[in-house]
Amino acid sequence: MSEEQIEIVKEESELVRKRREKIEALKAEGIDLYPNGICAADTTASVIERYEAIAPEDLENVTERFTLAGRLMAVRDFGKGAFVIIQDRKGRIQAFFRKDRLGENGFALFKKLDMGDIIWIAGRVFKTRTGELTIDVEENGLRLLSKSLRPLPEKWHGLTDVETRYRQRYLDLIVNPDVRKVFQKRSRIISLIRRFMEERDFLEVETPMLQPQAGGAVARPFKTHHNALGMNLFLRIAPELYLKRLITGGLDRVFEINRNFRNEGISTFHNPEFTMMEFYQAYATYEDLMAMTEELFVYIAQNLNGSLNFTYQGKEIDLTPPWRRLTVRDAVLQLGGMDAAATDDPTRMADHARKLGIEVGKNDPPGKVLMAIFDETVEKNLVQPTFITQYPVDVSPLSRRNAEDPSIVDRFELYICGKEIANAFSELNDPVDQRGRFEMQLKEREAGDLEAHEMDEDYIAALECGMPPTAGEGIGIDRLVMLLTDSASIRDVIFFPLLRHKEE
Repeated sequence: MSEEQIEIVKEESELVRKRREKIEALKAEGIDLYPNGICAADTTASVIERYEAIAPEDLENVTERFTLAGRLMAVRDFGKGAFVIIQDRKGRIQAFFRKDRLGENGFALFKKLDMGDIIWIAGRVFKTRTGELTIDVEENGLRLLSKSLRPLPEKWHGLTDVETRYRQRYLDLIVNPDVRKVFQKRSRIISLIRRFMEERDFLEVETPMLQPQAGGAVARPFKTHHNALGMNLFLRIAPELYLKRLITGGLDRVFEINRNFRNEGISTFHNPEFTMMEFYQAYATYEDLMAMTEELFVYIAQNLNGSLNFTYQGKEIDLTPPWRRLTVRDAVLQLGGMDAAATDDPTRMADHARKLGIEVGKNDPPGKVLMAIFDETVEKNLVQPTFITQYPVDVSPLSRRNAEDPSIVDRFELYICGKEIANAFSELNDPVDQRGRFEMQLKEREAGDLEAHEMDEDYIAALECGMPPTAGEGIGIDRLVMLLTDSASIRDVIFFPLLRHKEE
């Protein structure tokens, strides 16, 4: 620890000691520190909404009595009176404690309160000389609901170790209203997605998170063991193969919003546990889903912020359709600085990749090398919404081959601000082709690629029953929330992101 951190710990320890003394004094007076069954009929927002615009003289005739419960966030003590700030789930409001109104016992209780205590108040409204709406707390209008033993971080905004906010998210939510707003927006975004999908006759479903085989994406899974069944299981990396089983079963439009787990690195855009929405529509193509994706994002942005324009980390983004569309090949030529001849020559392509510092294996297929070049040179340049299409079949084991060029698939990925936000394709429903793709992936696993797919015989059996022509898509909810809340890190939009053990 630094000297500054040591001093903070000492200061907090002293404050905790003093609070323990207050707790003992309150107990000696017979005051219940953690009572139950005390309800608040109102919220800060409901009071403010009704009376913020009322003139001070008109408030004198308001006889309505309000009850609120929340956390004590600030105190301005004037001896026989004090203004305080109360915070509940909807916001903050000022309250006024007067000794002559509260009475001796009530005011004595107030004097024993600390910042962070949760209290209940009752009273009428008035406006101060500065025009601030305030609850005038009445006699017997103060109750202690929960005593806070630890002090709130007074210098919270000055902390340089941002991980403290993630490790103790409860403190972050208490003292930082903007953090609350981010997560409220997150909830709103997910609600809007559900409404959009349901209005289009999609059925929300749930599929297994514990799977006997990890499939549906190219990623390393987390592995566990079921003792009773004596079998290894995997936390799912994607729900795709189960959702397509439902399509085969006749549920022509399905979607799922839930967690995926991938045993990968952590960065500002990656968390091992993350939220996605995947949906599948029978009798549709990937081109249909491009149009639907534009509609979905427009719907969310308009309902959330009332505009299709927003700023993300200083970059102006415009969601107005239609969005730009580029093939992978055109993207590496136009934005990645690659020579056209190299895209058709595997040897030259591999040499180009090595010049960029990309490690190329002897048996890496050309499509995999091309995508490595794309990731290195193109992604960062895709700031405005852009659909990238015509992916190599080498990196698309579940996608339908293009009818005119079987070396590519009918697939797109959506990029905004240099990051992939969505991935979609016309689904491969030919069981013979699918088996061949799995076999190709098995060879890559044997060559050392631990992210390659394993064979899934049951999924092939489902395809052999006949899956209708289908298109499917996955949208990263966390990344979408990042964009629409101008959050720099995925940790800012996940309540409890995964972190390393704290070093003492």
